[in-house]
Amino acid sequence: MKSTADVVIIGGGIMGCSIAYHLTRKGIRNVVLLEKEAMLGTGATGRCSGGFRHQFSTEINIRLSQESVRMMQAFPEEVGEEITFHQDGYLFLLTEAGAWESFRRCAELQRRLGVPVELLGSEEILRLNPNLSLEGVLGATYCSKDGISDPLGILHGYAKRAREAGVEICMEAEVVEIERQGGTVSGVRTRAGRIAALVVINAAGPQAGLVGDMAGVEVPVRPTRRHVFVTHGFPGSPPDHLMVIDFPSTFYFHKEGDGVLMGMSDPSEPYSFVQSVDWTFLERLVPVAVHRYPVLAQAKVARSWAGLYEMSPDAHPILGEAPELPGFFIAAGFSGHGFQQGPVVGKLISELVADGRTSTMDISSLSLHRFRENRLVQEQQVV
Repeated sequence: MKSTADVVIIGGGIMGCSIAYHLTRKGIRNVVLLEKEAMLGTGATGRCSGGFRHQFSTEINIRLSQESVRMMQAFPEEVGEEITFHQDGYLFLLTEAGAWESFRRCAELQRRLGVPVELLGSEEILRLNPNLSLEGVLGATYCSKDGISDPLGILHGYAKRAREAGVEICMEAEVVEIERQGGTVSGVRTRAGRIAALVVINAAGPQAGLVGDMAGVEVPVRPTRRHVFVTHGFPGSPPDHLMVIDFPSTFYFHKEGDGVLMGMSDPSEPYSFVQSVDWTFLERLVPVAVHRYPVLAQAKVARSWAGLYEMSPDAHPILGEAPELPGFFIAAGFSGHGFQQGPVVGKLISELVADGRTSTMDISSLSLHRFRENRLVQEQQVV
């Protein structure tokens, strides 16, 4: 492990690897990426469902998605690695009048920004998936540019190119202290030794709050468990990778192999770092799943896992330099949208570090300042 670096990145998920790669594209190669586990991508990135979408309720989240999806689509040409990439769409099913009206208003915003979102009635919904039950459904929103991609493929593509450009990626390198001198960052200390650096980037996902504590910076990120279940193949499994979301229940599913990948949030789940599977949750999910997609009654669960959402108070990411600690940058709080925003955020953070400002888009509204100045704008379309 190097003893000095221009930049130290804490966290070996999609965010850390994307930042490392994009720093090298800006000419910054004396970079060390620290991952506390034995492999990259074993945290939130490797446990997510792989979806990406443009259907958000705020302009900044929509713009982040637009650029990130463009980068995913161009990944084989720009990074030189093939990835899985399906644009079969997201379909949000709405059963409550208030939510339906809210989604209609959000669709107007999305269209103004160039997102081809559609409002669908029953016949159009069933053309997308004829096996759905539409009991109680008032309507749906659908965007054909949404889809499913390859979290670990993108992560390892960025990591491979970053290593080739000179980035040192260290496994089992847990950070135990962030050093400060004269009111700025001066380095980090790991269990294996110290690295002097004037820039430290907190890309620690669900652990971002703990890393912030080491720096004396409050980073309001709280981890919460989400379950994913994958079935064996069964008659009536989806013909494509359309992501269907029953918004009031948050039940979602999409094609995975010959079966489906499905999940649902749990409003009673406390904040914690627990990632073990609670199989009693499946008993609560199954009735919701079968009600909305009756052919699932024939399916059997093949495997399951649980991962962590890194929730911020307004379900928007926290991006930028901490105002009270120059040299300490934050890329965290993605609230379930980290994989899909990883490509563009790596680019944006690299611009901030290299140039002192972003040229891709204005992200000042996502700084840590907003929590102190009460400038929160809640993302409404969180699953």
